Amino acid sequence: MTGPIRVLLVDDEELVRFGLRTVLEAAGGFTVVGEAGDGAAAVRAARDLRPDVVLIDIRMPVLDGLAATREILAEPDPPQVAVLTTFHVDDYVYAALAAGAAGFLLKDTPPREIAAAVRAVADGTATLSPKVTAALIESYVDKKAAPRRSRALRRLAALSDRELEVLRLLGTGKSNAALAEKLFVSEATVKTYVSRLLTKLDLSNRTQAAILAHEAGLLEG
Repeated sequence: MTGPIRVLLVDDEELVRFGLRTVLEAAGGFTVVGEAGDGAAAVRAARDLRPDVVLIDIRMPVLDGLAATREILAEPDPPQVAVLTTFHVDDYVYAALAAGAAGFLLKDTPPREIAAAVRAVADGTATLSPKVTAALIESYVDKKAAPRRSRALRRLAALSDRELEVLRLLGTGKSNAALAEKLFVSEATVKTYVSRLLTKLDLSNRTQAAILAHEAGLLEG
């Protein structure tokens, strides 16, 4: 990506938006192109301003962040979306990730980590940390394990052994560098593998791939 990363901030608390704007502008390499205080306004702003990344709270008036995320991602050539939350994982966050959000950002994230997280979302390399992935499995993926497992395995039926291995590694939340080391290939080759896998499975991002890997049971045993 050339030029500054264009960011839309969406939260019903002005103080939260001010804090994020301050952190991103101080970090450099970002332009906050707009703000919105509810989900409906967020959808309009995303359509009009064409940001690269939307940081959006889940619990908001008029239209909640989950519904807004779905509408934003349904637009042609949508931005990357990251969910803002005070909780590590809950039903709304899981639903947003499954719907195509690239990741989520805790509101108490240290300032020095916010810019790095938003950059990772913007360039499509955002990953779920092992701790977050474990919470995702324990709290949500296992709730309806049998039907989810069956659906996930049907989606993976056409994958090669190599593609299954890449998907399994994505499920661990590892970076491209870590994947390259495990697969004994270059990072450029990893990017190609991941891109092809996402296309083949009709997934939007690595986060959806990680969820699918867990639902299919690829990380068990």
